Amino acid sequence: MPKILRILNRLNVGGPTYNVAYLSKYLKQPYQTMVLAGHKEPDEGSSEYILDDLGVQYRFVPDMYRSIHPVKDFRAYKFIKQFVKKYQPDIVHTHAAKAGVLGRLAAYHSRNRPKVILHTYHGNVFDGYFSPLKTKIFLAVERYLCGISTAIVAISEAQKNDLVNKYRIVEADKVHVIRLGFDLSRFTEDDAQKRKVFRSFYQLTDDEVVISITGRLAPIKNHSLLIKAVSLIKQDNPGLKFKLFIVGDGELMEPIIEEIKQTNLSFCRFGERDYSADIIFTSWRKDIDVINAGSDVIALTSLNEGTPVSIIEGMASQKAVICTDVGGVKDVVQNRENGFLCSLDAKEYAEKLKELIVNKDLRVEMSKNGKDFALKNYSYERLLSETQDLYRHLLE
Repeated sequence: MPKILRILNRLNVGGPTYNVAYLSKYLKQPYQTMVLAGHKEPDEGSSEYILDDLGVQYRFVPDMYRSIHPVKDFRAYKFIKQFVKKYQPDIVHTHAAKAGVLGRLAAYHSRNRPKVILHTYHGNVFDGYFSPLKTKIFLAVERYLCGISTAIVAISEAQKNDLVNKYRIVEADKVHVIRLGFDLSRFTEDDAQKRKVFRSFYQLTDDEVVISITGRLAPIKNHSLLIKAVSLIKQDNPGLKFKLFIVGDGELMEPIIEEIKQTNLSFCRFGERDYSADIIFTSWRKDIDVINAGSDVIALTSLNEGTPVSIIEGMASQKAVICTDVGGVKDVVQNRENGFLCSLDAKEYAEKLKELIVNKDLRVEMSKNGKDFALKNYSYERLLSETQDLYRHLLE
């Protein structure tokens, strides 16, 4: 029975955890699988429950955190290297940046080097995260790591093109495109009842349009763009009935609050009950299916994105979506067919968002197209089949 060791950055809410959980639980050929994971940041929502609910075995790597810390990173590397020696996996499959660095180095330099060293890029840290000098260093490191990898998985064609042609860190024949896959059933079930529960709790009238955005309150997610767009719409259309729900938490909570205070918008913090506010913060929620059911538009404003999980879930919930045209978003959103693609200009974003708010027929058309697209292209059954084929090929 082949052994697989999957190594994940951290167990925070997001696509990588779902990817690792589904692969570990549902691959058809019997594999012995273990998951190693780093620690989430204090202000991030935990995703341990996803693995727990599926019965997936995992262990935490002491000292592995998202931020760079040479001493802790070295200790994490030593731990992984020792674990590889003891577990003797046939495949080491790493996911996301920190796990990709430490996991691939540890596997390659282990006395019991596995037959296959595989890495999945769930995004990249080459745009919007670091200074030009740091980015140059990271690119050099990634070129070396791709050299010692048996194969690379990109989660979209756009991402593969970036890795091969834009950043030039890996040869094209080494990269396999396998889109993320999810169990989207909860986003397609009991929509009417969930919508009723959500809108009743937040005291929303039937004619109020709800826009929601889900994710870390971090610079890369660029919530400021959405705040500016909403402010512009309210300023020019004071009678338009709509609200923004911000789902998540993070380091920029207070700066975002301060930015809202400088606008014409009112807000309600998590734990308060002034639901008449223009913007409502919900903190982290596990019931995103309920949030989506109660919403009319799902927004994304990121500066960089691998595959936009919140948008795929929004589409599966049959909601219209509006996104910045970055990274792998264009592989999911076809402009004006199943959503809007926008630049990083607040005025343009506001114009397209307003169009969705006032035009219910457009929302309905886009949302139907989006649901069909998401269910066809992002099922976890397809993810399992394509990954199974790749594993078999690499182990031959």
